[in-house]
Amino acid sequence: MTWCCRRPTRGVRVGELHIGDGWPILIQSMATADTLATEALVRQIAELARAGCPLVRVAVPHLKAAENLPAVRSALRREGTKVALVADVHFTPAAALVAADHVEKVRINPGNYADRKRFAVREYSDREYAEELERICERFRPLVLRLKENGVALRIGTNHGSLSDRIVNRYGDTPEGMVESALEFVRICRSLGYHDIVLSMKASVASVMVTANRMLAHRMAGEGMDYPIHLGLTEAGAGIEGRVKSAIGIGTLLLEGIGDTIRVSLAEDPVHEIEACHAILRAVERQTMPTRVGEAPESAGASTRRWEPPGLAPPARRATRSVAIGAVGCGGKAPPRVEVQTDVTPWDPGGVEAAVEHARALLRAPDPAAPLAVAEILSMNVPPVADPEPFVALQQSLAPEYPTIPSLLEWDMRTPGAIHALEPFLHTAAAIGARVAPPVGAGVERIALLARLALRCGRPIRFRLDPRDEQIHPEVWPAEAAERATAIARICAEQEFAAIAFLLAGPALSFAARAVARALDAHERTRGIPLFLELPADPMDAATVGGSLLIDGTGDGILIAGVPTEPLHGPSGLHAIDPVGLAYTILQGCRLRLTRAEFIACPSCGRTQFDLQRTTRQIQERTAHLRGVKIAIMGCIVNGPGEMADADFGYVGSAPGRVDLYVGRTRLQQAIPEEEAALRLIDLIRERGMWVDPPEPQR
Repeated sequence: MTWCCRRPTRGVRVGELHIGDGWPILIQSMATADTLATEALVRQIAELARAGCPLVRVAVPHLKAAENLPAVRSALRREGTKVALVADVHFTPAAALVAADHVEKVRINPGNYADRKRFAVREYSDREYAEELERICERFRPLVLRLKENGVALRIGTNHGSLSDRIVNRYGDTPEGMVESALEFVRICRSLGYHDIVLSMKASVASVMVTANRMLAHRMAGEGMDYPIHLGLTEAGAGIEGRVKSAIGIGTLLLEGIGDTIRVSLAEDPVHEIEACHAILRAVERQTMPTRVGEAPESAGASTRRWEPPGLAPPARRATRSVAIGAVGCGGKAPPRVEVQTDVTPWDPGGVEAAVEHARALLRAPDPAAPLAVAEILSMNVPPVADPEPFVALQQSLAPEYPTIPSLLEWDMRTPGAIHALEPFLHTAAAIGARVAPPVGAGVERIALLARLALRCGRPIRFRLDPRDEQIHPEVWPAEAAERATAIARICAEQEFAAIAFLLAGPALSFAARAVARALDAHERTRGIPLFLELPADPMDAATVGGSLLIDGTGDGILIAGVPTEPLHGPSGLHAIDPVGLAYTILQGCRLRLTRAEFIACPSCGRTQFDLQRTTRQIQERTAHLRGVKIAIMGCIVNGPGEMADADFGYVGSAPGRVDLYVGRTRLQQAIPEEEAALRLIDLIRERGMWVDPPEPQR
């Protein structure tokens, strides 16, 4: 398929809303106010509704909260606020039964609805396992029958951090365990003739969340199930990091046609989640819908596409050749590289001085929390006929401050005489980027000549593939890009020149890059050629498109094309993201390069035991510079210890104003006053030898 089509599902009604069955993807959020604080909760729900959120989840941690739902509903009616309510229930089946009479949807977590998580190790025989399932069925059946009678929908939401001991002991703490945990409950619903079900697989790590949802879609297809899927991460965090991580996970799946309703779980005011959801949907639409470039081919109709279950191979880095750009290794065992492109060149009216100043501004690390996150390659476009002396002067000016950052010059080789004008630059530039005509006729000779020239000078070439160069429609571009890449690679191979890479850009990038990788890797002489990705300047577009490729191992370097012009909705400063910082944030969200601390921060809800937003900011301000250290900040114990399996340290609310501190899954300090907990956390980090002092602020 060229771009995605939606996975076909049955429709599920949630009050007057529809999920699945071809309906638009539904946006939702969760209130953070206490469900017993009726006035505050209603005010927050009304704000979410005004922001465009039609479905709001509220925490129902106990029976009293469930019994207050009629008061919440009545207050919403008086205010004229029209939303569908979802009751979020953990641990308390009795509360779910009461809530089912007053909401449009109930969400349960199969890991703790009828089970408990104690991290106990025990082997279950098949008979014992079956007995446990029968016990679960007895506890779950009354809720299913009540929902069926009332016409209320159900979300069976598995969280990676709260799989039951029974599931973990049989399937491991794995995506397979997540899927089986939900399907056990689905089978009970089906046996009772109830089908108003939505499923979700959530984790705090985007790759785990993606793998689990792919597996869920595959398993449902195999078992003849067609229930809609809700997408989201359990603890995305806050700020640009939380948005990027969510776009990576949610966007990857939407681009594959998986997902019918979404939530971006931010450790911020929930109203900020709504614009983040819209931004992801816009990014996906821009990648998957044809753009107005010429006329759409006749084959572009939706009727020609059919959704197919995804493969179950776990994400793995694509094996590529190693190509050196100056002293920077690309491909092979090197991590994905970060490139920055300057649009102010030494040949412009401002001359060398302006070009140097602009390059310094791009290369400088503006994030004091990540001083090592600087660009590794500097590229620029060169005029068709240019004197190399201004470029040499630029390099000499940058060398004292950035001696290891190589330069890559982008040339349009379609211009007559461009190859001969290039030769003087091959002795000073680390690599050449080339726009070339389709490899037919004279194009073949130009590519061969360029390969011989680069081979003689010992410089690599990176060929740019962009449908916008020749106004090629996105529908046909992936196949066209794959054909061009293999033709170019074969021409270079015939010249015994192997130091090549490709830069992919433009619409349909997610699909084109995969097509090119498959085509190249299908032949021995072209296998493993590195691929660079030029990503849009918009952070959510870049994370959605780039993340969908990088999370599956496609991409040996990334370049953010330009600087964002539109601010992200949310806390002040979210618009001030630089291209280099954004690139490293995407790589961190994919867990490919850790250049700062990683925060696994829950989004808060009515169960939260402290001011999570304020606490998250305080901890981030003190620890963001700790490269690669993973810190979990959890408002309560619902997901806490389990979701912290990937974290080095955990900060978990255990009672109002009280915090438990963990190292890994081990609780070391209990019921610490909230005002002391942040400093005690830093002490724990020091004791484990993982603390370094923050860098001095840059002047």
